[in-house]
Order: sequence, then C-alpha cells, then structure tokens
Amino acid sequence: MMGRMTHAVQRPGPDAHGHRFPFESVADQYEAARPGYPPALLDAIEELTGRPLQGSRVVDVGAGTGIATRLLRDRGARVVAVEPGPAMAGVLSRVLPRVPLVRALGDALPFAGGSADLVTYAQSWHWTDPARSVPEALRVLARPHGALALWWNVPDPDVTWTREQEARLARRLPGYHAHGVTDEAARIVRGLCPALAPVFRRLHWTRRIPLDTHLAHLGSRSSFAALGPGEAAAVLADERALLLELFPDGAVEEAFAVDLTVTVASS
Repeated sequence: MMGRMTHAVQRPGPDAHGHRFPFESVADQYEAARPGYPPALLDAIEELTGRPLQGSRVVDVGAGTGIATRLLRDRGARVVAVEPGPAMAGVLSRVLPRVPLVRALGDALPFAGGSADLVTYAQSWHWTDPARSVPEALRVLARPHGALALWWNVPDPDVTWTREQEARLARRLPGYHAHGVTDEAARIVRGLCPALAPVFRRLHWTRRIPLDTHLAHLGSRSSFAALGPGEAAAVLADERALLLELFPDGAVEEAFAVDLTVTVASS
C-alpha cells in the first residue's frame, strides 16, 4: 500500500545505460529555470485514463526537483515522488517537504503490486530501459484501470526560431537529445506489450520569460551539463547574441510541444 512506501529508501547506482544522474551539478538551476506544464496536460491525462487525478494514488518516477510532482499534488493526487539523484532529490525535499520521496530507479520500483492508480514519467522515461521500466510500471499499477503516463516538453518544431535553435545546438553539442523518444514512446510500449493500446497526444503551449531564464533553462539540459562550465558558457553566449536580435526587449517567448503517451493497463 502507498502508506508503507513513504519510508522506503534506495541508493541506486548507474542506470541500465550507465548514466550517473547527469543533472546533479545543475539541480538548483533546473528547479529555477525549467518550464512547468500547462493545465491542458493534466486535463488530457484525466481524459485518457478515464479517472480524475483527485484522490488517485500516483507514483511520479524520475521526479527531478518535483516540477510535475507539484502539479499532480495540486490537482489532488496522492503522490509519491521517485528520484535517484541525491542533489535533485534534495531540492525536491526542500521545495515539497510534505511529499513522500523514494530514492529509486524506474527499472526497479520498490512498491507493492497493484498499489498505484497512475505511474508518471515527466521528462524522464528516456533514462530508463523500457524492457524493465514498462513491466515494472504494469506490476505496480492497479488493474484494470491503472495507467502509465509518459510526457516530455520539447521545443515546438512548428515554431521557426525554436526549430533553428535546436538545429544549432545539435551541431555544437555532442549527443544533443540523443535519447529523444518523445513521439516514439507509444510504438515502444506497444512493441513490448502488444496487447496494450497506448495513445499519443501532442499539446502546444508557450511561456514568456527573461532571456537569462531561457539561457539558464538551456544550461540545465544534460548535454550542457556534460560540457563543463567553460564550453557551455561559450555556446550560451552565442545564443544570447542571436536571441537578442530576435527578442530585443530581452523577453523570450518560449514555445513547447508536450508529447504525451498514456497506456491503460488491461485486466
């Protein structure tokens, strides 16, 4: 049951891909600059799962600093956050002190079978081994109406300046978005579990923020964190100069597509 999970503590090593928690050096920056998610996302989750978030038992895996965790809690869900990285988990504990936190990996969830109504991965499922994380989610989900929800904020490919920025960054940053599966998650889940019927939906939204916040957002991405401060600063300085030509008042209109995949567990 959810109650006994609140005291579980795991000390994970690298995940199945050898990643060692790439956001640890930018945890505070991540919390300060990363975008949230629009209310329409939570509406879509409720529609596609066929149940309200209010009162639902939710396991938010790869919770980071709790950006999605907070929104789920505010919608009335009974959330347990799962985050393996110590620095990210530390920020989450500070900003959401009343939310139960478990240090664990999505590939090995320390929860009882059938104990959750919803397992969520906000911006994090690509760090797992799907062959492990999907069966783990299905094990933890209550049947027959438990659901797995995977989503990502991605720079909106329909917006010209955003698309051009992504192309520049891909040329300069090794492995930039190498783990991008945002629009392929449904196919991957279906390939692992042919009896399931994952549904994909794309939502669009924007936020207007200071240029410095936008650059901090870029710098919180794993590819920037891997560069080291010197090289990252050079790339961000070039972006600042280019963006000031587009946004001379220093306020950037960031545009996002939220790629959401929801899979309802069968009985």
